[in-house]
Amino acid sequence: MAFTISQEELLQIKNLEFLSKQVVEGFLTGLHKSPFHGFSVEFAEHRSYNTGESTRHIDWKLFARTDKLFVKRYEEETNLRCQIIIDRSSSMYFPEEGMNKIRFTVYAAASLIQLLRKQRDASGISIFADDLEFHSQCKLSSVHQKMLFSKLEETMNNPVKSMRSNIASNLHQIAEMIHKRSLVIIFTDMLQNIGNEEELFSALQHFKYNKHDVVLFHVEDKKTEVDFEFSNRPYLFVDSETGERIKLFPAQVKEQYINALNEFRHRMKLKCAQYKIDLIEAEVGSDFSQILMPFMVKRSKLY
Repeated sequence: MAFTISQEELLQIKNLEFLSKQVVEGFLTGLHKSPFHGFSVEFAEHRSYNTGESTRHIDWKLFARTDKLFVKRYEEETNLRCQIIIDRSSSMYFPEEGMNKIRFTVYAAASLIQLLRKQRDASGISIFADDLEFHSQCKLSSVHQKMLFSKLEETMNNPVKSMRSNIASNLHQIAEMIHKRSLVIIFTDMLQNIGNEEELFSALQHFKYNKHDVVLFHVEDKKTEVDFEFSNRPYLFVDSETGERIKLFPAQVKEQYINALNEFRHRMKLKCAQYKIDLIEAEVGSDFSQILMPFMVKRSKLY
């Protein structure tokens, strides 16, 4: 299912709201043409009338045409609440040029917010690094959406240096702040959790204990972070969160690195399956169907 907009074009579009509309429209066009056309992609502005409720908001013109009772929907009505949580530690701003992890995450989050609004679903965002920097409740209004886009643009355009991610502590804090059952979507590169997954899963269990559904997007730059593709020459590797430096030939450590990464990914998949958490590997170089399609599948199961 292809988008009608390339990543080169995405990088040239400065308006996040316009960009997210383009991504969503491209996704929906592809969805109509794909084997997944059974999903509800025609977003109605009405709902069925329930016997016994007030007749005040019945659409009588629609009744005259269809002989069926429908109620007009308004801004405060929503089907689903979706809290989007974004890790903005320094490692998320890698690579420094082009489509890095934070830019991909912001575009994906904005597209989800746009898609949620088309379905009359409420959205909110939480942004953290070492501490929780921003948290909004889920709302549906257009004013709220513009505020979220503004915050996302600010996050994308203001990289932080030597900022570590205290993911477990922040997720526990956010879990305490979400008071109504929600779909929780988390974007993180999880680089802080290799070998220390128990703290992360304790925080994820906190969401599950509070009856939330969780989708975890593991954001990766596939070429460098997964395949470890570097030229055969010495490199100076710098840890963007601690400042630690090491100079080496990538070929010296490539096999060991890939084996350790694969073991970590395997442990994550097993743990997520155990706790009924949807784990999606989100590759920065791929299109946004890898984000929007799992969301549509999850939503169709929940509502």
